Amino acid sequence: MSAPTTNKKLLDWVAEITAMCTPDQVVWCDGSKEEYDRLMGEMVASGMAIKLNEEKRPNSYAFNSDPSDVARVENRTYIASVKEEDAGPTNNWIDPVELKATMSELYKGCMKGRTMYVIPFSMGPIGSPIAKNAIEISDSPYVVVNMHIMARVSTEVLRLIEKNDDFIPCLHSVGAPLEPGQEDSRWPCAPIEKKYIAHFPEENLIWSYGSGYGGNALLGKKCLALRIASNMARHEGWMAEHMLILRFTSPEGKKYHIAAAFPSACGKTNLAMLQSTVPGWKVETIGDDIAWMKPGPDGRLYAINPEAGFFGVAPGTSEASNPMALASCARDAIFTNVVVTPDLDVWWEDMGVECEGGTDWKNNPWKPGMKDKDGNKIKGAHPNSRFTARAELCPVICPDWEDPAGVPIDIFVFGGKRTSVMPLVHEAFSFEQGIYMGATASSEPTAAALDVGAKLRFDPFAMTPFIGYHAGDYMQHWFDMGETLGDKAPRCFYVNWFRKTDDGKWLWPGFGENSRVLKWMCDRVEGKVGARETPIGLMPIDGELTLDGLDIPASDWAELMKVDAEAFKATLADAKDYLAKFGAKLPAKMKEQMAALEKRLEA
Repeated sequence: MSAPTTNKKLLDWVAEITAMCTPDQVVWCDGSKEEYDRLMGEMVASGMAIKLNEEKRPNSYAFNSDPSDVARVENRTYIASVKEEDAGPTNNWIDPVELKATMSELYKGCMKGRTMYVIPFSMGPIGSPIAKNAIEISDSPYVVVNMHIMARVSTEVLRLIEKNDDFIPCLHSVGAPLEPGQEDSRWPCAPIEKKYIAHFPEENLIWSYGSGYGGNALLGKKCLALRIASNMARHEGWMAEHMLILRFTSPEGKKYHIAAAFPSACGKTNLAMLQSTVPGWKVETIGDDIAWMKPGPDGRLYAINPEAGFFGVAPGTSEASNPMALASCARDAIFTNVVVTPDLDVWWEDMGVECEGGTDWKNNPWKPGMKDKDGNKIKGAHPNSRFTARAELCPVICPDWEDPAGVPIDIFVFGGKRTSVMPLVHEAFSFEQGIYMGATASSEPTAAALDVGAKLRFDPFAMTPFIGYHAGDYMQHWFDMGETLGDKAPRCFYVNWFRKTDDGKWLWPGFGENSRVLKWMCDRVEGKVGARETPIGLMPIDGELTLDGLDIPASDWAELMKVDAEAFKATLADAKDYLAKFGAKLPAKMKEQMAALEKRLEA
């Protein structure tokens, strides 16, 4: 087919990649329903996709990936900056010239026997001043259909590229060329040692090879929206963050916008789609994973969700934990590595419904309670199995979620998973202290982790795998943005939903009750409630965070609000050890915040 654009830079790039990868044909994608349905039909016919029960799960499909290709491959993910020091200690670095030479060899003829798809997409509402235009080239129809849901795929993007001659090039291949007559596998990919997820920050360029899964292959997601965008944001004066965005509306109709960063397994998606238990207060979702934020004409920080869909972890998603996420994938959804039941519906662990069996994530016959040869229970769905769902189908999607101007952020929330020490909620004395709180967000090591016996696991701003440059420079960018925003900077809070008693019982009920904590934050912004000063920050005065209707003994509440100075000194010591690895790049203001906290803890 002829190219639907006149942009020379784009045409030259597509020609260059075509010559290198030698596909059988080139298809320019348009984002239409006809295109989506056609590709799904082709994948069902080839055996790659399973069409689900039209009555139970309309227009939905299931896929099974190769067992070697089930998650992001962080140890094969690279920031190939010109200087190694610019990548910093949280990233894998390879010299960009060397990496391009290695990957160019792999790309030679890698699309033989396949179709090369040229996917024009926008991260953010098309034409938004905060959005970015990009092109992903891929030989995977699975990538195309997922990009239809996760980004705005449209020929309108080509018109914008023709106007401003600017796009972010993203190249992807599953790395599995086909010889004439060779049968394709259900999930083509390359072996782990040939997988590369490469970012070239000086060129705003992404190259991905060998994986067909998730953030390794849907290059608009973590690769562009965080790793490349975080570096662009530093140079252009905005922020690309691993944050949910929600609107919290009071009974009087006052709207508050909250952006929150949590490490994995800390309830991020659940908070984004929270069902408020505070009478008259309503939560609406704007985004569940990524926020792009730019100062607006009034000096406040405005945020968009650059994505158009949810790429959610399936296991644990249930009517009890997150009914809104479950409703979002009731139709027009893609499921990857879940159980497919005999009546062609889907199931996963902790879904909250019974399952008699079906085929598991490896496409093998499966029943609950099955065990392997060592006596271990076989899970039906992979722990990282996913649903891809359209954000517009979420019952609590905010009516302004696609406003090109974005929404003004009032509050930043940071958090981690601590069974002790960290109280339920506290507020920063200042935006700069808030940056320190976000930069030292931490969780306790888990029994399943390789770091048992280690100190706290720090995950600055929940961005450790996604900062596209030196993490010390990234922290400095937060301070620079604080100076830009001045007194219009969002208020900063830190939460911990996971405090336990000595005998292992949760002290806080969590889930919808977390709306009570959000309300206290909004009341603080409005000046409706005071706060008591503690060494770590400002905390609720008893009675001002409403507990009406909750059965929380006074002793439990006291424990939830407890600030143990000696325990915090140990946390501070761990933070110092962690931050030391950033060396001379650690911002002076971070050291000032540590010194100030130390002084308050000694007082």
